[in-house]
Amino acid sequence: MILKDPYNRPVTNIRISLTPACNLNCIYCHSEGEDSSRYRMSAAEIAEILNVAKEFSIRSVKFTGGEPLLRSDLPDIIQSVPDGMESSLTTNGVLLAGMAEDLKSAGLSRVNVSLDSFNRDTYRRITGHDRLSDALAGIEAAVDAGLTPVKINMVVLQGINENEIGDLINYVKGNRNLVLQLIELMEMGGCVHHSQLNGVEDMLAENSKQIITRRMHHRKKYCMDGAEVEVVRPLHNTEFCGYCNRLRVTSDGKLKPCLLRTDNHVDIRGATGQELRDLFVEAVRRREPFYK
Repeated sequence: MILKDPYNRPVTNIRISLTPACNLNCIYCHSEGEDSSRYRMSAAEIAEILNVAKEFSIRSVKFTGGEPLLRSDLPDIIQSVPDGMESSLTTNGVLLAGMAEDLKSAGLSRVNVSLDSFNRDTYRRITGHDRLSDALAGIEAAVDAGLTPVKINMVVLQGINENEIGDLINYVKGNRNLVLQLIELMEMGGCVHHSQLNGVEDMLAENSKQIITRRMHHRKKYCMDGAEVEVVRPLHNTEFCGYCNRLRVTSDGKLKPCLLRTDNHVDIRGATGQELRDLFVEAVRRREPFYK
């Protein structure tokens, strides 16, 4: 059974925040839109959520944070992903070099790694920490471990890193194991360095051999000479919400129908079996496009 919301959007993807804690302090962080809480879901609770998600034909799970690599039981959580469900993880990468092989062995399919600058000072300005070399080492280790394709997430910030887009494109060029995602800053977290990507998309279109519209959020993938670049535009893509297929779970145990809303959560703490199934149905019933 596939769950569909009142707007006939099927839910085929679930995104689970494992912790609100992080070892960086990025100026644009939206913390998955969740409030801080002392409660943290156990590995057993997460496994129950994943099993119910599989019953509803959800095909993929992405683990997020905060920084999910701060969870000491992360390999156990990954091992609990049901057969046939793809698992991926979003990380800042600074701990990844020492964990990539273990995560692959546990069953993780691939990773997204945040990398907003190659300039050490700019990286420190954005993240609050001097960990650029650790993040780059993490990307290299992920490729070596087969956690591919590694998607490089670059949040484009006006007046800070816009001038490095070409450098990031060159970084992924010629390496089929790397994909660049250029991400438009969302109106969350109080960061004011919003940058529209119209000119960037025009440049990418001019230099692309093929342009693919992905099903998820109807976002564009530009296939350039030796490089794949995706553009994620939640604010200036009128179809972004219309094609959303994602249900989120906060680290304190709530189903979150929309990243940008906090008034429609469904508390699932302690729920199992049929009760949890019913709460999934209720959360999907509450889904509606934020941008219409």
